[in-house]
Amino acid sequence: MAGSRVRPSAARWSRGLLFGAALAGAVTAVLALVEPYVPVLPLLVFYLLAVLPVAIVWGAGPAAVTSLVSVVIFEFAFLAPVGSIGVADREETVALGSFLLTAVLTTALAVRLRRAAVESVRLTDEQSALRRVATLVAQSVPRSALFEAVTREVGLLSGADLARMERYEADGTVTGVAAWSRVPEQLVVGTRLKLDGVGVAREVRRRGGPVRLDGFAGAMGEIAGESRSLGIHSSVGCPIIVAGGVWGVIAASTRSDEPFPANTEAQIASFTELVATAVENAEARAELHRMAEEQAALRRVATLVAHGVAPDLVLAAVAQELGELTGADITGIFRFESDGSATLMGVRGVSEDEIRVGHRRVLDTPSAIASVQATGESARYDVDDAALERLPELLRGWGIRSAVASPIVVEGRNWGGISVASRHGPFAPDTELRLVEFTEIAATAIANAEAHTKLTQSRARVVTTADETRRRIERDLHDGAQQRLVSLALKLRLALETLPAELGPAVRDDFAEVADELIEVQDELREISRGIHPSILSEGGLGPALRTLARRSTVPVEMHLETVSRYPPPVEVAAYYVVSEALTNVTKHARATHAEVAVEQRDATLRLRVRDDGVGGAEEHHGSGLVGLRDRVEALGGSIDVASPAGQGTVIRVALPLA
Repeated sequence: MAGSRVRPSAARWSRGLLFGAALAGAVTAVLALVEPYVPVLPLLVFYLLAVLPVAIVWGAGPAAVTSLVSVVIFEFAFLAPVGSIGVADREETVALGSFLLTAVLTTALAVRLRRAAVESVRLTDEQSALRRVATLVAQSVPRSALFEAVTREVGLLSGADLARMERYEADGTVTGVAAWSRVPEQLVVGTRLKLDGVGVAREVRRRGGPVRLDGFAGAMGEIAGESRSLGIHSSVGCPIIVAGGVWGVIAASTRSDEPFPANTEAQIASFTELVATAVENAEARAELHRMAEEQAALRRVATLVAHGVAPDLVLAAVAQELGELTGADITGIFRFESDGSATLMGVRGVSEDEIRVGHRRVLDTPSAIASVQATGESARYDVDDAALERLPELLRGWGIRSAVASPIVVEGRNWGGISVASRHGPFAPDTELRLVEFTEIAATAIANAEAHTKLTQSRARVVTTADETRRRIERDLHDGAQQRLVSLALKLRLALETLPAELGPAVRDDFAEVADELIEVQDELREISRGIHPSILSEGGLGPALRTLARRSTVPVEMHLETVSRYPPPVEVAAYYVVSEALTNVTKHARATHAEVAVEQRDATLRLRVRDDGVGGAEEHHGSGLVGLRDRVEALGGSIDVASPAGQGTVIRVALPLA
């Protein structure tokens, strides 16, 4: 099975022959009992029961000998003359030959099946070991724990007595980083040996590939001496290749005189690849940690932008995050103006007495940020004592020794730049790259913020224009068509009063019907006009308009109005339509018995809440009035929240900024 090596040939043969002889004797004893009742020659086949176990356990050689022994025993015990060895006739010769042929074929098949089974077990064990190690690599366990686990798996899988993992040092030595042993003696972790004389570690380092050494008798060198002291007779080692170089070696050793199987190098090599991955991961972990910090900083800034935080707070956060990432003493964010000046948009590391956000000035030269403004490209200034006196007074007063700046390019224009400065010497060589990566995302955030502002302004203009248009249509209907209908109705009534009596009642009825229909058309037009834009909202304000909505509702509505008399027209219109749509949904869909409307002004925000005790389950989807409400509210920079759990009614909360 996997992890075991072939036993010495003499011992294997002797045990196989003894076992085969014993089985042949047992078969003979059984056949002696049944021989008086059946033909003799067919009984010969039962000796396969002795041949098969020997073939499966000890191989083809002992099985072949067992076959011959079985034939001899059968001749001696059952073929005439009994008690002697010799073939009496042709039939017996054919029977004995057939048995030997069958035994050979059966043995070959059994040996082949045995080898397949052993290989299957070996592969299963190897894959299980690799999975265990791969799991540890994926879990990023400490390197010492991983090295120990790999060394143990290699030792068990290869059937070694000892296994070790060693790391090559720059001074030409090798250090043990993990060890495993079936016996008490083993190479102590941390042991450092010279790469001289004969040894697996030396040969692996020299060749850069797998190495097999059988015997250390008479070998010179510290490693060979250590191997002899541990009783090692044979060793196999494979290199651990990290980033194209030989990082270390994994070696398996045995005290047995028998060499390792031919596939041992391949088994160990499978583990060296995983170890190399783990080492590379560990060496890259610091870089990944740095990148994770950078990404986390960018996410925090992006989150601020997404939440609509004020730009000055966003840029202050950018300066803070970038200063911590680069280890800068001072960080500044500038917006370049069209007149050649620059406005400080964010700063970290200096007091407001020295320079404050919003300060606008022409940038001093030479400086990294002035170079960015002039060229639109990243710049670095590392200052020595001689150059210190040439710095602008402000930078000289801060004791700046190194500065790196990078442009913030927004939609193709040089929007501004970010500058980091240090009092303690040059920045790391990759600071420009890190700055560029950060400014690219910062530029995206700025562009998104500008686009969002433009979109919000555009939506607000659209909503305002639409409301003004609806108000004008309502006014035109009221002052035009509605007034004409009223006038026509009055004229018709007057004409009805002056009709000659001889025209008869039928004519009078027709005139009266037309007058009534004019009044109905006037009422319908008034309702249409109210739907286009409620005149009471323009004339009386939000409070009276909402009370009118409550009176018209078929569901009882409780009103709580804590507001001033008037608000900006877009806010009043938005609030009116929120309540109107909500009460319409209560009437049509909610199956509610009661509704509540609350309006209050808190600071510079108008807050509305519409609640009902209906069936709930309201959803925003295509064609829903809630979608239109959200568009209207968000166009004004407001927010809307709809909570409508099934069976628990619906609550709509809206916040509208008054500015």
